Amino acid sequence: MTRRYDDDCVATREILSLVGDKWSVMVIVNLGEGTMRFSDLKRAIEGISQRMLTLTLRGLERDGLVTRTVFPTIPPRVDYALTRLGQTLLEPVTGLAVWAQRHRPEIQRAREAFQRAATSK
Repeated sequence: MTRRYDDDCVATREILSLVGDKWSVMVIVNLGEGTMRFSDLKRAIEGISQRMLTLTLRGLERDGLVTRTVFPTIPPRVDYALTRLGQTLLEPVTGLAVWAQRHRPEIQRAREAFQRAATSK
């Protein structure tokens, strides 16, 4: 890690913007359990729209983190899975998700205290 604005900084920012959004994290965590169909992913990720899931999967596929396999059935069956590169992200992303779940109550209390202080000024 460097403090200079150089290629390392740009790379870090690019990757964090990709995996730092909530939908990418949820897709990666879910695919960490194994190959899933689109509809199964949509059911597993509460609150995600069909369009957002499509965009998220495309972005992850573009960056080599997810594979998309189409089977020539009627209707077509599409499976998604983590690539080897995607598997390497599973541990840090899962750690981030666990941290968020564990500390959510503290963060919510801090937000409420901040809001109270801001409105009492």
